[in-house]
Amino acid sequence: MTAEATPSLVEATDGPAQAGPSVRGPRARTTTAYLRYVAGKLGGAAVSLLAVLVTSFFLFRLIPGDPVKYMTGGRQVSAGQLAHYREEFGLDLPLWQQFTDYCGKALTGDLGTSYQFRAPVIDKISEALPNTLLLTGTAFVLYTALGIFLGTRSAWRAGGTSDRLHTGLALTLYSIPSFWLGLLLIIVFSVGMGPIPGLFPTGGMESGAKEGFAYVLDVAHHLILPVVTLVAVEYGQTLLVTRSALLDEMGSDYLTTARAKGLRDDLVRRRHAVPNALLPTVTLIFINLGRTVAGVILVETVFSWPGLGGLFYQALSVPDLPLVQGLFFVFASAVIVMNTLADLIYPLLDPRVGR
Repeated sequence: MTAEATPSLVEATDGPAQAGPSVRGPRARTTTAYLRYVAGKLGGAAVSLLAVLVTSFFLFRLIPGDPVKYMTGGRQVSAGQLAHYREEFGLDLPLWQQFTDYCGKALTGDLGTSYQFRAPVIDKISEALPNTLLLTGTAFVLYTALGIFLGTRSAWRAGGTSDRLHTGLALTLYSIPSFWLGLLLIIVFSVGMGPIPGLFPTGGMESGAKEGFAYVLDVAHHLILPVVTLVAVEYGQTLLVTRSALLDEMGSDYLTTARAKGLRDDLVRRRHAVPNALLPTVTLIFINLGRTVAGVILVETVFSWPGLGGLFYQALSVPDLPLVQGLFFVFASAVIVMNTLADLIYPLLDPRVGR
């Protein structure tokens, strides 16, 4: 190095530090990428909720029927009385004004007033929601656990007798309409058929006039048939998704390495294969979890279960527009929120997601 170059080097070394471009580490880049991922998912969920709000208003106005005439109970009323009812519930306003009023109130949590119950929609939903969560929540826990357990066993013994049996039964039950299976169970186990006596109630949630532990047993007795119906129809989907995802992992090199280290097959399956195959199953679990709020309309109707599904069917037959709109919005919002939550959990299960 020449002498002429030395002063410049010393000057550059001893001088004040120059502000250069900051070098961010891998952790900072990963955090930024995840935040962008979260923001995108939350923005998509907000747009979806807005679309549901708009759809819930216009969709059910295509239903034939005059809710004002239903409110009169079929009595002969004058045109002035009909006009009074229309004005009371805002049905005399232009459609665009009804829509803006509906959106403005919905954003504050006011879903309107039910035509048939003359009560706030949010109150009717709050009354029926615990009953729906009891039914669908119980069924959700059972069919999710059963589906994952049988799905992992079927995949690990793919092609065997138990795999063919479980897969065939799951496909058969999954293809059966839930309302048809519910009616069949009522005929066989509630009404009774041949040597089989009627063991369970035909519908409802309770027999009444019971308190304490006797009331709990009474509700559980009414709960058995609708829960069995939901579990029988729904567990197959979880089984098939878990089986398919686990089969995709079966040929992976890391499983061969784990076996070569001397690990038993059940440990290889439980510690290595199943956790890496759970991503599609997690998606399905959160979708089904959102549906626990929506309930199952047909099953609740068949068994006369006093939940959100039965309330939706009752409101749809009027039509009770505020109640139908409010229930539809709650149903769709539950699914959207759970799907978004599943998307946010993905990067925690698989760090490659969201980068």
